[in-house]
Amino acid sequence: MNAAFARVTENERLYGNTHVTWFAAPELARGAVPGQFVMLRCAEPPAQGESPPAAAALPQDPLLPRPMSIHRLRPGPGGPEWSILYDVVGRGTAWLASRQAGDLVFAWGPLGHGYTVERTSQHLLLVAGGIGVAPLVWFADEAVRDGKSVMLVLGGRTAEQVFPPSLLPQEVEVVVMTEDSSLGKQGLATEAFAEHVEWCDQAFACGPNAMFRAMAGLMRRNRMRRPVQVLLEEGMGCGTGICYGCAVETKRGMRLVCKDGPMFELHEAFA
Repeated sequence: MNAAFARVTENERLYGNTHVTWFAAPELARGAVPGQFVMLRCAEPPAQGESPPAAAALPQDPLLPRPMSIHRLRPGPGGPEWSILYDVVGRGTAWLASRQAGDLVFAWGPLGHGYTVERTSQHLLLVAGGIGVAPLVWFADEAVRDGKSVMLVLGGRTAEQVFPPSLLPQEVEVVVMTEDSSLGKQGLATEAFAEHVEWCDQAFACGPNAMFRAMAGLMRRNRMRRPVQVLLEEGMGCGTGICYGCAVETKRGMRLVCKDGPMFELHEAFA
């Protein structure tokens, strides 16, 4: 894990109320895999320079940093740049959405455990519920590069909550599900999961816990044994396992989303 002031290189509203922010801080994504995250402190940095100051010198409002999945990577003049994809839902994300190119954001990462693809897996099913698409785009980029067959289910309440399929690699087969039928098929992402899970060798999902519970119930009722990995989302204070604010109960006992996850096997977290 590294800590640094990440310099904003680009920031835009991508669709609906969803923004993408790009950063130049290669050390924060070095060695990362899809599903890992960074912690960002959403407050103005001190003016004394770009070296990470002592924790006591950091701004304390908002008090808690925000955990954000690494969304995508791209080449930059000073090394690889990385981005986050997020909905504006409160003060922290509103602050991030207002950043301009050149602004600094104190961050640390990469953190947690990301997705793991078995060497024998060729057909990969990705399931995104709403903003859960954030880490799955980078995952799709990497899987296509590795020669995998990828199907990505994009689910949202309306068309405005669906990641633009045109921004995905053309090799990815995209299935769009919206609850109001404004785009793609009418229904839930879990319905598309039920339809296509037997096609895949492994499935990977990110979204709300209600989606994961529905997926787990479907697997049990139909006695399906496809391996499914999910990314859990919990409020975090540190991202490193110190504060125990993200503890969840699993079949293996209490686990920390930041340190033991955020990737868990579906059957472990939602028995």
